[in-house]
Amino acid sequence: MSFYRAFVRPTIDLFSGFDRERAHYIALYALRSYGTLFRFGGVRNEVRAFGVTFPNPVGVAAGFDKHAIALAGLEALGFGFVEVGTVVPLPQEGNPRPRLFRLTEDRAIINRMGFNSEGAAALAKRLSAHRVHRIPIGVNIGKNKDTPLAQAADDYEKCIERLYPHADYFTVNVSSPNTKDLRQLQEKQQLETLLARVQRKIHECAQGAKIKPMLLKIAPDLSQSEQDDILSVAASRVQGLVICNTTVARPPSLRSRHRAETGGLSGKPLQARALELVRYVHTRLPTMPIIGVGGILSPDDALRMFDAGASLVQLYTGLIFEGPFLPYRINRALAARASRSN
Repeated sequence: MSFYRAFVRPTIDLFSGFDRERAHYIALYALRSYGTLFRFGGVRNEVRAFGVTFPNPVGVAAGFDKHAIALAGLEALGFGFVEVGTVVPLPQEGNPRPRLFRLTEDRAIINRMGFNSEGAAALAKRLSAHRVHRIPIGVNIGKNKDTPLAQAADDYEKCIERLYPHADYFTVNVSSPNTKDLRQLQEKQQLETLLARVQRKIHECAQGAKIKPMLLKIAPDLSQSEQDDILSVAASRVQGLVICNTTVARPPSLRSRHRAETGGLSGKPLQARALELVRYVHTRLPTMPIIGVGGILSPDDALRMFDAGASLVQLYTGLIFEGPFLPYRINRALAARASRSN
């Protein structure tokens, strides 16, 4: 058993009173302190995707550091990029607590956070203060829960307008299961209208400078026809896809006492579906860059995701269960494989 699992994670749990959300924030603030003291560059495996250069292809998924608290620490651990958010225009509390559950036996997490956010202005202020960073920062954007679906595009535009100077790319999140009716925005016509408006806003904010890329994060709980509809829209509207968000499905193999909690499931039980979806999308849109996320808890898991067609990968649940040196281990494995192939 690793030092992290034997000592660090139990210590954080103890200090948090086993409140999983509080434990998460303790870890983030510890990471922020770590980033001021250490500068660990990790392994360099440079990748270029959707017009952005990444020092390595291992990133942090949205939701892990949604308020941009620990960017310096995450960079110091050797991550190649961080995606912050989901952020919404106005501050909101999200869903009632408890809303984060660790399924230890299943190496999984269920969350129903509900886009808890300090708002776009607060995130812009944090990102502005973090001026010196050597890794790309993505911003994952959503809508406030009280905004009707008919006005959802307004919220996405407001996020773009407020955060444009601080992002290297934007991810449009219409696939979280924890905001009521949000996934309806994945319907073909609604998605086409939304992405067209966000695309126009990005061009407006660029003011003749380089256009920042727009990505789309999609759900794993889609029928074949729904997948194909989304891909038909994405092919001409976005520069990349994030595959995939958390799932509302509950595999019968789950053993944890929290398995019946509502919300999005991430971690090991999502792995097979995430790989399947990445592989399918890569077959349908072979030139579309894909960020693969879902169930990556080891270097071998990451290598399988790259083999399925991902250009980059993101971690969240894997960090919780395997500790902060997982990105380093993945990059070492990538470097070793590249060396063997040469």
